[in-house]
Amino acid sequence: MTMTDTATVSHPFQAEVSELLHLMVHSVYSETDIFLRELISNASDACDKLRYEAIARPELIGEGEPPQIRIIPNKDASTLTIADSGIGMDRQELIDHLGTIARSGTKAFVQKLSEAKDGTGLIGQFGVGFYSAFMVADRITVISRRAGGSEVWTWTSTGGAGFEVAPASEEEASRVARGTEIVLHLKDDAKKYLETYEIERIVTAYSDNIQFPIMLVAAEGEPRQINSASALWQRSKSELTPEDYKTAYKSIANAFDDPAMTLHYRAEGRYSYAVLLFAPSTKPFDLFEPARKGKVKLYVRRVFITDDADLLPAYLRFIRGVIDSEDLPLNISREMLQNNPQLAQIRKAVTTRVISELEQLAEKDAENFDKIWDAFAAVIKEGLYEDFERRDKLLALSRFTTTTGERRSLKQYVEGLKENQTEIYFLVGDSLERLKSNPRLEAAKARGIEVLLLTDPVDAFWTSARLEFDGKPLKSLSQGDINFESIPVTEEQKAEEAEKPQADEANTVALIKASLGDRVTDVKVSTRLTTSASCLVAGSHGPDRELERILSQQARGARTKPILEINLRHPLVVAIAKAAADKDKVDDMSFLLLEQAQILDGELPEDPAAFAARLNRLVLQGVAG
Repeated sequence: MTMTDTATVSHPFQAEVSELLHLMVHSVYSETDIFLRELISNASDACDKLRYEAIARPELIGEGEPPQIRIIPNKDASTLTIADSGIGMDRQELIDHLGTIARSGTKAFVQKLSEAKDGTGLIGQFGVGFYSAFMVADRITVISRRAGGSEVWTWTSTGGAGFEVAPASEEEASRVARGTEIVLHLKDDAKKYLETYEIERIVTAYSDNIQFPIMLVAAEGEPRQINSASALWQRSKSELTPEDYKTAYKSIANAFDDPAMTLHYRAEGRYSYAVLLFAPSTKPFDLFEPARKGKVKLYVRRVFITDDADLLPAYLRFIRGVIDSEDLPLNISREMLQNNPQLAQIRKAVTTRVISELEQLAEKDAENFDKIWDAFAAVIKEGLYEDFERRDKLLALSRFTTTTGERRSLKQYVEGLKENQTEIYFLVGDSLERLKSNPRLEAAKARGIEVLLLTDPVDAFWTSARLEFDGKPLKSLSQGDINFESIPVTEEQKAEEAEKPQADEANTVALIKASLGDRVTDVKVSTRLTTSASCLVAGSHGPDRELERILSQQARGARTKPILEINLRHPLVVAIAKAAADKDKVDDMSFLLLEQAQILDGELPEDPAAFAARLNRLVLQGVAG
């Protein structure tokens, strides 16, 4: 070792860690039990990593202790120790793993945690469980020896601005032959965690299905195992209760909610594998991380391999659980995983089974299906865009807010089609309130036609594909021509329209086109409008208005010119026709048609100052007249 290696060195915490620790040290979270679950989970991960690395390097375990976890309460010293004989950490790993959080979205997570009344669920979901120990400890010492290494290091912190790393003493080094020992110096109000019954209660509730023995080493009596340490997914469904599944879900997924769906089966045949999957009932924090990685763990003959094998498509990344193969080689590498035909077959079969299970849940248990849909609709709908093979099933599975109601299926929509209606109509926008007041709905409302109101950003993408359901194509109300002529309006609407004067089509369109010039692609008479003066639509070819808006925001590029549709029975349009001889007045009113349509779409007029001046002129003319 160099002089630097043997000296105690102080290190600052990453800024986000300091803020996180402040929240932990001064936390008012009601559920402090989480700290033990999180430390046990980390210890289990360390044991998993050792067992995996030992496949290629058996000497890492050698004649030593097999991977296990020990919990040691010491009432005299007021310390609680959680030790594992897993992979361990060297000096740099202690600094990296316990001083920084190398994850995207950390700042957003810390902010969300600070705003939460009880952030225990967030702590587990984000994977910063080690720091939760500062809720119960005013000082923490971590002693670790990397498997196969000779050096032992200590990491110490009081949860302040930083931590110290130093070589371990001889006595500490003798205790840690391999793995990591975490010593918590408990706060006065956390002494209950020294009681064996408290420790057993938490382990039973949260960590019973950890795959390694959890040994309770109390002052009285011999060390004893306090968890079942069984691969629950390998057991028969008939042996298990709903409570067993809930406990397994919370342990496997680091969750606090109850699962809305549980899928447990064994596949036999060409390939043999066990599946235990859960759909959460609440949205995890990292659902929209750019990597869109899944959280299903791959085991081979009960040995953990990875949680990064993409065992389900990205649009099912909210699913949590385990797939345990009997046939894959234990020493399979990450590169082999990406191109393994057997894994591809498992992925395909399990994906089909998950969607089938969701279909059955929608039919038999609408309450739990609604929980899944409410939390994960925006993710599942990514599959409508990406998974051509299963698009029809996902479309049937989807639920929509419409002008008729909430959580409406397309099957329900088709059952309510109006006379002569051959298309399924939708409108995409950024908020439900704005869509409900959108002028493009007017003609559909007048005929009692149901319209899907789509507000998730992904809706603008999947609707760009040419889709149909039950032989009925999906049609946007903001794109291309809409023909409602064959669908009758109500008698009341007929009478109302008959009373309104109508501008001459050819002359009025020509006047407005001359005023607006190249501000629009075209000016057309609308079949969408009944009460509003105008609206903007996209052409039949190219992107829908909402998709174009999203793409232009991301690329900061120019948008194509829209088509302006006008309502010939609206007083403003009639006034334009009557003022044909006054070019300035026609220009002002024509631009007003365009700009109010932009505002109704949630956009600003191209020149707000000119819009204000124009509006003032027209108002003053009305007042003066």
